[in-house]
Amino acid sequence: MTGEWKSCWREKVLKVAIIHDWLVTKAGAELVLEQLLVCFPNADVFTLVDFLPESERGFLQNHKVTTSFIQRLPGAHAHFRYYLPLMARALSSFDLGGYDLVISSSWAFARRVRLKPGQCHVSYIHTPIRYVWDQQERYLQEGLSNSLARLVARVVLAHLRRSDVADKALGGRLIANSSFIKARIEHCWQQPSVVLNPPVPQDDLGFGDEKDDFYICVSRLVPYKGVELLVEAFNRMPERKLVLVGAGPLEARIRSVAGENIEVLGFLDRPSLVGYLRRARAFVFAGLEDFGIAMVEAQACGTPVIAYGQGGIRDSVIPFDGGAGNGANPAATGLWFEEQSAESIMDAVKQFESLHPEISSLACRDNARRFDPSIFRQEFMQIVEDAYGSRIA
Repeated sequence: MTGEWKSCWREKVLKVAIIHDWLVTKAGAELVLEQLLVCFPNADVFTLVDFLPESERGFLQNHKVTTSFIQRLPGAHAHFRYYLPLMARALSSFDLGGYDLVISSSWAFARRVRLKPGQCHVSYIHTPIRYVWDQQERYLQEGLSNSLARLVARVVLAHLRRSDVADKALGGRLIANSSFIKARIEHCWQQPSVVLNPPVPQDDLGFGDEKDDFYICVSRLVPYKGVELLVEAFNRMPERKLVLVGAGPLEARIRSVAGENIEVLGFLDRPSLVGYLRRARAFVFAGLEDFGIAMVEAQACGTPVIAYGQGGIRDSVIPFDGGAGNGANPAATGLWFEEQSAESIMDAVKQFESLHPEISSLACRDNARRFDPSIFRQEFMQIVEDAYGSRIA
């Protein structure tokens, strides 16, 4: 079993395809894809659409990228999500019959690719498709202003949900990107999975233990990230400064209501962002994240995290009280608060300030190292070896 795998790898005869839902920006899912391509430098990439800007394509290097027919449909560049009902069918247009190993990087449809008997399939699940599960109402309200359009979309999404359930057994060996997503996989598909947190590159994240007197949040400015709650909380704490980094449809509204103690910087280049992360007193976040890469980046800079204590945060931030009132934890890297409310945020900030000397910047950095890309690659390859080995045993 192991011998055949190692022989294939050593002789580079193992044909590998990586299916990635779509390529439009380099975000968390693309950080995973980048490491998958390091693991399999000869892999071919298949994606529904590829509109990734040239400035962000470096990690693809010389990999062959194949797109589906959706790439060529009218308006796809700006509105490819309008073709959501066609995406599962578009996957079937990919000719994957000649590949020994197929890896899906999936937050929508990629895991549902259909393979021939005997092919090995491993799926890295960023999340079950949000459009059709727990965040359907949010997407309908935020994305569609016309009531008739929402009605039609609701019918389409109901069909997509039924088909997602019907295909629940697809995906081969499932990997969840957090314990939170593992639970969602069990709820949505009734399928087992193993947890492997995403890689967080840290080479450019300089450590800093000398802090300035401000808090920071790095986030897209969209409703579900909870940024408006942070603004409300800090408006009620005018003696404390909050720096917001990020852009999005809420930016104008946030600027209009933010007090003088809240600085909205918009998008920052990477070096400038790192500088703020290193100097911040703490990173604050009120959203529900599948994992939360920005919070790991903050810890890599030696900056503690104050965050809503549900979702992926439970994998990435070690709470001061162990998460259950069990007393001080010397390895703590932050605080969890229990409710998504301005009052809860305010209480957590005040509690943090009383505990700050007991939350070590070194502990934050050491915790972040658990998510180093080299560790991700090693653990991912072990999962793939086990899956491939069980196929040929």
